[in-house]
Amino acid sequence: MSHENKPFSGLTKRVNFLADLVLQNRIAGALEQGAARYPIYRVVRFAARIELEVLLDAFALDGFWRAERIHAEALILDGEGFFVSAYGNRKADYCSCIFHVWAAGVARAEEAKARILAKAGSTLITEPMFSIEWNFLTSRGDLESAVIDEMANEVLHDRAYPEIKGGVRAFIDRYLDAPETVLVLQGPPGTGKTRLVRAILGEMSRRKGEPAQALYTGDMKALASDEIFVKFITGWHDAFVVEDADHLLKPRADGNEHLHRFLTIADGVVRSQGRKIIFSTNLPNVGDLDDALVRPGRCFARIHVRNLTAAEARALAEEIGSPGFAAEEGRRHSLAEIYRALR
Repeated sequence: MSHENKPFSGLTKRVNFLADLVLQNRIAGALEQGAARYPIYRVVRFAARIELEVLLDAFALDGFWRAERIHAEALILDGEGFFVSAYGNRKADYCSCIFHVWAAGVARAEEAKARILAKAGSTLITEPMFSIEWNFLTSRGDLESAVIDEMANEVLHDRAYPEIKGGVRAFIDRYLDAPETVLVLQGPPGTGKTRLVRAILGEMSRRKGEPAQALYTGDMKALASDEIFVKFITGWHDAFVVEDADHLLKPRADGNEHLHRFLTIADGVVRSQGRKIIFSTNLPNVGDLDDALVRPGRCFARIHVRNLTAAEARALAEEIGSPGFAAEEGRRHSLAEIYRALR
């Protein structure tokens, strides 16, 4: 009998990684057999001062599990009663890794976790970290993400932010303690907006005693649907960070069709959970922002960071020990200029 015209009645699912394909096939088979293959799930996330390739090689050659190297930055670890998918990222002087562990029982999951951390050994970074989940829209129109672990080692200087009265650290503390959700950082490129965002995320990590989780995007197309907002509301993220949000923050009367989603969540579920939404923008004028976004009770502050005068730049360069920087009278200097001279 020909089956050419028979309609397909099965379940289809697109997967992006080989590990997902293997795992889901195993789980589907276990369900069909009425068995529980991997009822326990754990995540192991860490950073280490070691070359990523060297670290993953050590995992791949360990006889405790059967390893398959997917590519330079990913591998699968398969063993009796557990399955692990591992991914890593390179940084300038360290690497960050995430291991997803599925196991037949708690004891087996903990054994795998201990083995994973033992591989990092003395290279394991114990300083505070935070995680950035970078979201973007693919060419297929799907929302995808990549997780990047960063060290919370930003050193801030009050002289770099003369517009923040009372000092930067005190400002961050007030923001994190406040019931208001939104913070807007406004100013030209190179004035320290990203550096300040990183410091806020680092302080979140110190308060939690574990890495803070930040949902991040600079892709305005990713904000055109509800998907990323649902992800934030239903997930475990501590903050939603949107950089280069110029078009997003303009008044709705000017045709801004995306801001209403942020307005909805800022006073609702997100506020009750103590999460934060941080925007950075290069818009030159404070008046360019939608009034509803920056109203009291929703917005903690809108900070206009600016380039420094020659006198301010000299004072900061002296404080941070940047003798290679020479301030020019009569013009403003960006924070980026001063820190480049420090190198």
